[in-house]
Amino acid sequence: MRILVVEDSDSIRRMIEALVAGRGHQVTTATNGTRGIELAIEEVPDVILLDLTMSGAIDGFGVCERIRKEPLTRAIPIVVISALDDEESKANARAAGATSYYVKPFSPLALLKEIDSFRTRQVSKPDQ
Repeated sequence: MRILVVEDSDSIRRMIEALVAGRGHQVTTATNGTRGIELAIEEVPDVILLDLTMSGAIDGFGVCERIRKEPLTRAIPIVVISALDDEESKANARAAGATSYYVKPFSPLALLKEIDSFRTRQVSKPDQ
């Protein structure tokens, strides 16, 4: 699967990239929300792993909202991985279009299991 990681922390981005690439996924990364949106539209990944608190003009909530507005990207699963652990942030992420939410530090095995579940859903979709 093609996975887009949008994360501004170099160490976390590299760790997530190594984790999912080690499972055989093709990984593209972006260090800010604006570039994340561009890559999502250009490459249309199968899954987006998204941080919420990023420097730059667009945070993760804005990325989520924008991706959901684009016809090519509106159905892509968006997995938020954030240090924000409050109910308001989780609710706002869901309202913006997040598929699921992981709090840092997160379980790498749980994340990989969820990514695998998206592959299962893609395989089981009827042809349209």
